[in-house]
Amino acid sequence: MKIKPVEEIKEFCQKVIEPFDIEVVEVEFKQGKDPTLTIFIDSEGGIDLDACEKVHRAIDEPLDELDPTFGLQYTLQVSSLGLDRPFKRKEDFERNIGKEVEVKLFSSIMGKKFYEGVLVSFDENSVVVKVDKKTTLTIDRKQIVKINKLIKFE
Repeated sequence: MKIKPVEEIKEFCQKVIEPFDIEVVEVEFKQGKDPTLTIFIDSEGGIDLDACEKVHRAIDEPLDELDPTFGLQYTLQVSSLGLDRPFKRKEDFERNIGKEVEVKLFSSIMGKKFYEGVLVSFDENSVVVKVDKKTTLTIDRKQIVKINKLIKFE
C-alpha cells in the first residue's frame, strides 16, 4: 500500500492542531489486514484520553481531504507515546533537562549498565547525567540502549 511521506502527514496534522498547544511527535503506518495510521502526540503537561479524542476529531476530516493512503481504507488512531518512551529527538532531551531519567547502556561504565539521575545536558554525541551529589557521567550516545524519563510509583 502506498502512502504519502510520514513527514508530510506529520506536518499537515501539526498545522491542524496548532491551536491546541499539542505536538505531533511521530506518525506510524501499519499495513496488513487492518491498515492503521497512528498519530502520536505530546504536550508539556502530558496527554490524556480527552486530548487524544480532541486531536482525533480535529484531524479526521482534514486527513480525508489530504488522502494520505491515496483512497485506500485505513483506521485512524491518535495516541500518546507513553510515559516510558525513549528519547529520540532533540526536543525530547530539551524537555527533560533538569529532570530525572534512567539510562540503559550497551556496556558497563564504572561496573554498571543502568543509571538513574538528573539530565544535565546533551549534544549530538553525548549525554551528561548527574547520578549523585559527587558523580556526573558524560555518556557517549552510541553507548545508550535507551534513555527515558524516570517513572516513580509512590
